[in-house]
Amino acid sequence: MSHTIRDKQKLINRSKRIRGQLEAVERALEAELGCEQIMHLIGGCRGAVNGLLNEVVEDHIRTHLADREAIDDPNADGIEQLVGLLRTYYK
Repeated sequence: MSHTIRDKQKLINRSKRIRGQLEAVERALEAELGCEQIMHLIGGCRGAVNGLLNEVVEDHIRTHLADREAIDDPNADGIEQLVGLLRTYYK
């Protein structure tokens, strides 16, 4: 079973929240709100999309690249470093 199927509802819920944020940007543009308010809304959307992307990428790494069954996986430290790097990048 794919990790995106296993966590399907959680990922769908996140995408729905992102859709709501994008709709708020659209409403702000239609209402001709100030640039600062619109940029703030857009920044929130970008952060939400990055968070969703990070979750999918991290699950992909842990599911398809890491050997969770191995007790002494020689790649375990490198995988944790990669996941940490991605968390920092997608903030």
